[in-house]
Amino acid sequence: MTEKQSPTLDATGKPLVLEDKAAGPRHLRGIFALAITTAAIGLSLFQLYTAGISPLAAIYQRSIHLVLIMILIYALYPPCKAAARDRFDLFMIADFILILLCVVIGAYIWTQFGAIVERQGDWTRTDVVMGVIALFLVMEATRRVIGFFMAAIAIIFLLYTYFGPWMPDLIAHKGYSIERIVTTLYLTTEGIWGLPTGVAATFVFVFILFGAFLERSGGGDFFIDLAYALTGRMTGGPAKTAVLASGFMGSVSGSAVANVVTTGSFTIPMMKKVGYKPHIAGAVEAAASTGGQIMPPIMGAGAFLMAEFTNTSYLYIVKIAIVPALLYYLSVLFFVHFEARKEGFKPLPREDLPKVGETVRKGIHFLLPVFILIYVLCNNYSPMMAGFVAVVSTIATAMLRKSTRLSFRDILNGLEAGAKSAVMVSIACGCAGIIVGCVSLTGLGLKFSSLVVSLSGGSPLLAIMLIGLASLVLGMGLPVTASYIVLVILAGPALMDLGLPIIVAHMIVFWYSQDANVTPPVSLASFAGAGIAGASPLKTALASWKIAKGLYIIPIVMAYRPLLGNGPVGEVVLTMIFTTIGLVAFTSALERFLFQALSLVETALMALAALALFWPDNRFSTAGAVLLAILAARQWLATKTKRREAKA
Repeated sequence: MTEKQSPTLDATGKPLVLEDKAAGPRHLRGIFALAITTAAIGLSLFQLYTAGISPLAAIYQRSIHLVLIMILIYALYPPCKAAARDRFDLFMIADFILILLCVVIGAYIWTQFGAIVERQGDWTRTDVVMGVIALFLVMEATRRVIGFFMAAIAIIFLLYTYFGPWMPDLIAHKGYSIERIVTTLYLTTEGIWGLPTGVAATFVFVFILFGAFLERSGGGDFFIDLAYALTGRMTGGPAKTAVLASGFMGSVSGSAVANVVTTGSFTIPMMKKVGYKPHIAGAVEAAASTGGQIMPPIMGAGAFLMAEFTNTSYLYIVKIAIVPALLYYLSVLFFVHFEARKEGFKPLPREDLPKVGETVRKGIHFLLPVFILIYVLCNNYSPMMAGFVAVVSTIATAMLRKSTRLSFRDILNGLEAGAKSAVMVSIACGCAGIIVGCVSLTGLGLKFSSLVVSLSGGSPLLAIMLIGLASLVLGMGLPVTASYIVLVILAGPALMDLGLPIIVAHMIVFWYSQDANVTPPVSLASFAGAGIAGASPLKTALASWKIAKGLYIIPIVMAYRPLLGNGPVGEVVLTMIFTTIGLVAFTSALERFLFQALSLVETALMALAALALFWPDNRFSTAGAVLLAILAARQWLATKTKRREAKA
């Protein structure tokens, strides 16, 4: 690494810029730079080895991964702005001590795990001390890279877990001792070594590495040029391509996060190059990838369970799921379009666009890793193995032509860049593990699930909204499929008691069980998108939550209108039309843009039109469509007048 290089790169090899952090990264020199480069390369090689050659038990895989990530953080990110960036100082001595502590808390797990398992519940003082150090290290590393906000959320959950008996009655619990909290979060896979860290330590990392190698070999430029050639004449074309690609891949991958890191390796750099802000690019990919779990023909695992629970065929589930899934993707496309128009992203002139034939001729060999990746995923290999194959095939493919051939130094640089790109998402997932562990320990998820249903007071609408809230809390501590199972057992009967057909009740719960992928504070798909985009995880999560609003609106329509095909053909068609137009109005109001920026009054009227279009009465829906048409005509005429005046 040269003296002038930034030590932190994104998946494209560009300097990684993080917001709301304690300070910028250090510019290491000499032996310090060599040591951190060696650690980064070692992390990447470890990840590749465990992904494709010899997997490790979960606790070892996750702990080694997170310890190495924290070593990178404490070496690269000083604690405050006062710390030096380019010379040795007292802060660096303190960080060296923290690095040693990272090794100690990792080594304690690696060397004592057998004894730890044998004395479950009979914890020693050393266990507790090590756990306290580990929690501090994770939260301090989170503060340095992401900012204080996420670390503060983890602290709040820790305080809630300890002070349970003094909480309000609705959320009170028996409380847990410091020993119980610390050992659960450190010595089991229910805390910092839990599911979020497991996601980061397996396929997320290898796919980020895949993106780094693809960029270095020139494959990233090929896919961007190809996308420009095909969609450059459209407004926000590459982002629209990202939405469609994510839908297709998501219907195969079976995981929103795997979808993000698979297609996001291509689409996120593509969107950033067009002009989308990094957190918006990551958010679009996260929202689109989450939709893959509700898109036939291969939906999330919960769809197969739904078929069993409702005693219907999976083919029937697929058939009724197609229209809502397409509507969800339309809502994301509308957002992408309005965002592009609002930011003034113009279609590129034809003469500035690369020619399709020439682009394909120069880079067609880069399609080979993609086809191999899709083949591996479709043949039910794990996402970890798919990522490993993708990395290896990308390196091998690059060697086919002299212009894209990678030198040994290029490969080392790719390994280093991949490790440094994963810093944000990995530490975010480690901190999220603290939140997950507290939710699991206190039973907060189950408490919320039962509580919100009882608060509905017989109103299906209120019950659905409360179930959405319950699914979010459950999603902090459970995978999507587990969240669906728990929620449908607790809330499904209540929805059926309120008059909803069994298949509708289950589909609503299934949709809402997906929302934890894109909703803060624990939103793994958004974190993965942020890691590839080089953006703030929390900022990306908030943006993806906004883009994925169809995930919340469409289930409500399912409850009141025959969107699942459960009605007369004419009514079903009208529902599809009104819902589609309603999504246009809703997205326009959310973005405050149609043909031009909406005034406050126009925004309010657009929101009213959306509400009327979603309302389960065709008279209201027709009125909403008329109101939308009037607003659209007014906007179009105003835009046309401005253009005429500009020409004059």
